[in-house]
Amino acid sequence: MSTDALGNPVTLEAGGAALAALDDFVLGFIASEARAVNVLSAAQDPSPIVQASIAAVHMFAESPAAPANARPFIGQALAGAARATPREQRFIQAVAAWVEGDVPRAIRLHEEQAREHPRDLASLKLGQYHLFNRGDSPGMLRLALAALPAAGDVPYLHGMLAFGWEQCHGLEQAETHARRAIAMCRKEPWAHHALAHVMLTQGRLSEGHAFLQDVSDTWQGLNSFMVTHNWWHQALFALELDRVDEVLQLYDRQVWGVARDYSQDQVNAVSLLARLELAGIDVGGRWQELADELAPRTADQVLPFLDLQYLLGLARAGRPQADTLLRNIESHAAAAPPPERATWQDVCVPAARGLLAWARGEHEPAARELGQALPRMLEVGGSHAQRDLFAQIHLDALVRSGRLGGAQNLLQPQLRQQPESRRLRRQAAQLYAALGLADAAAHFL
Repeated sequence: MSTDALGNPVTLEAGGAALAALDDFVLGFIASEARAVNVLSAAQDPSPIVQASIAAVHMFAESPAAPANARPFIGQALAGAARATPREQRFIQAVAAWVEGDVPRAIRLHEEQAREHPRDLASLKLGQYHLFNRGDSPGMLRLALAALPAAGDVPYLHGMLAFGWEQCHGLEQAETHARRAIAMCRKEPWAHHALAHVMLTQGRLSEGHAFLQDVSDTWQGLNSFMVTHNWWHQALFALELDRVDEVLQLYDRQVWGVARDYSQDQVNAVSLLARLELAGIDVGGRWQELADELAPRTADQVLPFLDLQYLLGLARAGRPQADTLLRNIESHAAAAPPPERATWQDVCVPAARGLLAWARGEHEPAARELGQALPRMLEVGGSHAQRDLFAQIHLDALVRSGRLGGAQNLLQPQLRQQPESRRLRRQAAQLYAALGLADAAAHFL
């Protein structure tokens, strides 16, 4: 019996060609490399694990059409599962659960896999993806820790551990694992990403900017999400440091335009443009160009985090599709299955209403609706850094609606955490001046 690149036995029917395609999926997926999609070239191979891997690639489109595109492949995998190993069977069942919309079952299967076959890191990475989208950071960490004794020699596991620790606010542990991963393999973009999170959270802005610049030469052959998202993180450091021209250049050359029809590339772009505007920077016609790609997304409702970003982008471009998307979010929330309904109804709906109001200059309802959603915003998914956009918009809405005391109470702790941020210092100076505290305002100038 053959084994994959991580030593897991695999049941293959087409020999070397199928194994090479499967290894591209396994290693490409855990290394965030574009070669993961090479498994699509093995579509004619009936091996169940190959067919399940192809189905997973289709599901990563994060679109309403993804399950229909994946079903022929997962169907073939299920039909042949009896001749596969128990590890392969569990992976097939997990992907099948995802295709059918039963993410809780998929997570349970990935958790079992991490305990029983800890070197199946493609399964582990997929389990972390689902947990991340549900805001379950402890689950992400628990999954990676289960594999550590058996797979500690794999740098990509340390990258997964680093991000799990960071999302659980274990910043020291996150940095330790990120640096271990990078020492083992300098080209480990997920570890770069996790360390960028740590440095941003700790206010190490210049250091973070220099670090990403230093390792950016390794961002070759990555999938579009990973390369655009790491440049997005670089843009965040630059924005906090008032390097405005650099941020705009990064948006135009690195963040937007790699895969314009892909969900993750789109939300990176929305998020960066909104942050630029919050910092008082004119983004020109960029919203309109982006909205052309967002307009077909009104009926998606795949993940609440994605819908919120699509809505914001459409609203800032003044597109009527923003209203359509809000209505679809509200309808989906009312009909969502019980495991998801609370998040859609209690978090996504008020957040969507608040974002739409803010984008249209209606600051009082924006502050009210976002204030309701923010305490539970973790449930919609996304990272701390990504969800910070919603907190920034809420703060802006408080200021613009005259609720200056509440705004000061939120802004000052952020500034204490990131004293190097020129953006926050400028914002604080303006706020304290509006509060009639001229001496305090002068302190930040």
